[in-house]
Amino acid sequence: MSNEQQNKEEEILDSIKTSRIVLPIIIGLGVVFWLMYNQLDPKLFKEIPWNGTAFFWIGLAILTYVVRHMLYAWRLRILTDDLFSWGKSTELIFIWEFSSAVSPTSIGGAAVALFLLAQEKLSTAKTVSVVFYTMVIDTLFFLISLPLIYFIFGPLVLRPDAQSFSDLGGYGVTYFSVIAFMIFYGGLFAYGLFARPDHFRRFFLWLSNRKILKRFSSNLKQTAEDVVTTSVEIRKKSWSWHLKAMTATAGAWITRFMAINFIIIAIVASTPRDLWTQGLLYGRSKAMHTITQFSPTPGGSGISEYLFGGFFSDYIPVGIAIVVALVWRLITYYPYLIAGAIVIPNWIKNVLIRRRQEGRTNN
Repeated sequence: MSNEQQNKEEEILDSIKTSRIVLPIIIGLGVVFWLMYNQLDPKLFKEIPWNGTAFFWIGLAILTYVVRHMLYAWRLRILTDDLFSWGKSTELIFIWEFSSAVSPTSIGGAAVALFLLAQEKLSTAKTVSVVFYTMVIDTLFFLISLPLIYFIFGPLVLRPDAQSFSDLGGYGVTYFSVIAFMIFYGGLFAYGLFARPDHFRRFFLWLSNRKILKRFSSNLKQTAEDVVTTSVEIRKKSWSWHLKAMTATAGAWITRFMAINFIIIAIVASTPRDLWTQGLLYGRSKAMHTITQFSPTPGGSGISEYLFGGFFSDYIPVGIAIVVALVWRLITYYPYLIAGAIVIPNWIKNVLIRRRQEGRTNN
């Protein structure tokens, strides 16, 4: 292994150290306590019906996140042609999600995913195929669903009481800027993987020669070669393979956002249960996720909690919005930090043991 490759792997291992859970927890809980001090209304808090019905809906929110995790594990099994068992797939998704929870952007998550799969003895072509294809179908899901929910609900999906785009302010600009960016990089990867990988290869080689990108030159050159192999790998697949992968992807994202619906119903008992209202709440969840996609904080910690009350202010009283946000993050975010702290040390230990054994064999 070259020194450059070894340094790169050490950087990635450092990025998934369990000590990294400290910063997002401090940021997230710091914002929660600050909002509680400034906004929490004790009177409204006492009116929250902590009864069997509330816990039923909270239990349903937890169940949707368990289902989401298993759908991601199923997708990983599909994309690796069942090379991984259910147990191994579940473990790798925990680490993958942990890396996203402690990283400011999804770029770190993709780098960790490539590293994870490489350690599990997946071929280079298969590894790149899984990660690149995942990026494409995730992006496709959002490019179909985001304009659709805006078409159905209009500006209301981004801001309560908004009547037109001009009422949205920075939310609207950010929302459509993210969509435009998704169209750019999603279209770029889709064109490179499915249409003309040779063009994609030349494009990455051209980027690798730009002075401003000198630092990433070797990575860009490697990507240029990998994408051609990946394209051949993916284009061999049947339509049923693609359909199963997209079904798992859509199911995982839908269950992620539906969890918020169930939590709101649990804590705000007066929430209407009709299809329009629940569809709007689902759309708001997706819009909020979109706007926080490029958050500078790990996993959007602090920013997600802060924005939550504003997005749902027409359904959740300001005085208890932070309680709903806290329950939401306790179900959907903090468990991955805790699970990562449990799963990752054992996984790293097994990787190091395997490497030592391989080293002795090679000697």
